[in-house]
Amino acid sequence: MVEPGTVLIQMNHSCISIGTEMSGVKSTGLPLWKRAMRQPQHVKKVVDMVLADGLAATRRLVQERLSVELPTGYSGAGVVVEVGAGVDEFALGDRVACAGAQCAFHAEIVRVPQNLVVHIPGNVGFDVASSVALGAIALQGVRRAQPTLGETFVVIGLGILGQLTVQLLRANGCRVIGVDLDRSRIALAARHGMNFGVHPDDTDDVRQVARLTGGAGADGVIITAAGPSDAIVSAAFRMCRKKARVVLVGDVGLDLQRADFYVKELDFLISTSYGPGRYDAQYEEGGLDYPLAYVRWTEGRNMAEYLRLIADGALDLKPLIAAVHPIDQVDVAYRSLQGGAEKPLMVLLSYPQRTACPTHRVELAPAVAHVAGDVIRIALIGAGGFAKGMHLPNLMEMQSVFRLRAVASRTGHNATATGKRFGADYATTDYREVLADKDIDAVIVATRHDSHGRLALEALAAGKHVLLEKPLALDEDELRAIEDFYAKSKGPQPVLLTGFNRRFSPYAQRIAARVASRSNPMILNYRMNAGYIPLDHWVHGAEGGGRNRGEACHIYDLFTFLTGARVERVVAMAIRPATGYYSATDNFVATLSFADGSVATLTYTALGATEFPKERLEVFVDGTVISLDDYRSLTITGAKEKPLATRAADKGQKEELLAFAAAIKGQAEWPIPLWQQAQATRISFDIERMIS
Repeated sequence: MVEPGTVLIQMNHSCISIGTEMSGVKSTGLPLWKRAMRQPQHVKKVVDMVLADGLAATRRLVQERLSVELPTGYSGAGVVVEVGAGVDEFALGDRVACAGAQCAFHAEIVRVPQNLVVHIPGNVGFDVASSVALGAIALQGVRRAQPTLGETFVVIGLGILGQLTVQLLRANGCRVIGVDLDRSRIALAARHGMNFGVHPDDTDDVRQVARLTGGAGADGVIITAAGPSDAIVSAAFRMCRKKARVVLVGDVGLDLQRADFYVKELDFLISTSYGPGRYDAQYEEGGLDYPLAYVRWTEGRNMAEYLRLIADGALDLKPLIAAVHPIDQVDVAYRSLQGGAEKPLMVLLSYPQRTACPTHRVELAPAVAHVAGDVIRIALIGAGGFAKGMHLPNLMEMQSVFRLRAVASRTGHNATATGKRFGADYATTDYREVLADKDIDAVIVATRHDSHGRLALEALAAGKHVLLEKPLALDEDELRAIEDFYAKSKGPQPVLLTGFNRRFSPYAQRIAARVASRSNPMILNYRMNAGYIPLDHWVHGAEGGGRNRGEACHIYDLFTFLTGARVERVVAMAIRPATGYYSATDNFVATLSFADGSVATLTYTALGATEFPKERLEVFVDGTVISLDDYRSLTITGAKEKPLATRAADKGQKEELLAFAAAIKGQAEWPIPLWQQAQATRISFDIERMIS
């Protein structure tokens, strides 16, 4: 489904990255312990997770992540078939090339943000243009080296990136020395303008570079090789003259030896993929371009310039293409890259050109004629990490209560893979198909926060019961629209449940039962050691609405649940950070007073250590102190009552689903009255105004 700022492209050709993709494919076949040894930092995370959440929950999460089917590919070319709102540069039928490991997959139809799409010159074919990502990588490496006419450069590694680098350096008027272990690649580079080729078996490569440069050494070295050895970068340093530069494009060992570069005062530069903009979500996903006057060459401009160089004849790509395989023979293509003495430089995939409009839906299982009358047919909109790690596994354990009918996600591969894993009937990238499906009774909305209010209202208008992950809304207009829907609708009304799951936990239920017969108001102190999230994370931006509205709303609902009263006054104060590392909006103290006389305080902070427990609640009431620690243990001081404890944190997600089902079936009232859902949300609005 096309989105604002994106285009849908019907792929004509895509390019398999021999290095990056094959490395990923090989790693998936390794035993888990070998993969762990390569990333020991993840082992510590798993151990910490076991201690925090228990073995069963950790095993489920790890298995879920390991079982995910990840798409491959990041470079291709094709024709625009749909254009999203706000895209002016592209139109239907345009010939374009695209890049991006997050979007330019090996697939017939891909959706790509506009800054990762460029026009293909008229005399450049789709096959050659599909290498645009590799070309931009090579071009950025050369830009980092800043070559000038007459300089001598060494290219270490004459794979596809090395071959392109050789041609780009020749186009810059440089003499080029190439080093590789494959004689055929040396010969190929020589046919494309390389001045000298060096095979390490024939001579010492460092000394040979010295001989070829009259003893001075190279003006620069670009490393396009890949390998774990530290000797590669060491040799690159020793090949250089004084004050030369070394640019790293490939993936090599980096145990640097000071003597190799200190005396010569060398510049060691890293080339980041396609160029400026890479790994910047505002550029790649948000469509924010950098001003040309200040950033001359972005990744998008590098892509366009690479294609222009091909069009002008400065680069010759045809001899580098070893084979083109139809997409239905993709297994043959990948097998050709494994083993054997001769490995191809570049292999392409071609795609059938269909005239039909792209489909948003994939059938995953035979349609079920009927299900038991008391089984709720449910769909998921938004297949993110939380939904896949929590809601869907819980639904699978409740198959006598729920049947997963559909999964909708903004990316087709995620929707399909998630649907297959959890047994959905179909997957789609268009949530409107779910809302129009008469065989769906209810939906879970687990998208990013800025779409919650809108999607909930659309689903309710379609007659679907809605379990909406918090927050209910991000502004007053969205919230009022939902309230107006219920005020104006007549007849049976669909159930709306915001995912304030903490109130459903056995701990919150025990506390509520304990304070129900109190004789006086309460004082409630809640501390949330929320943990630091970088300020450029989506949670802090327009999509997330900030951590107060996006997470602290849980606690405003819990206060509302335990008091059962209307809030009368809200006061909040935030710190004013001395540096730009922290934010006021996730470091604040809020105090709420309720109509029953109770006073509740939340301390929400990102300043604390992650090793410290995340959440603690203390309730002072009628001569007792009720203490809840991280939803693992509950003690009551001042009364003879047994403590409650669980091995892992229990925040009520399963109980929330069961309460949702009971309300849908008419077996119980709404799990959370609408006024309470709205109150928790409005409290977050009031606090946001005070701390922003």
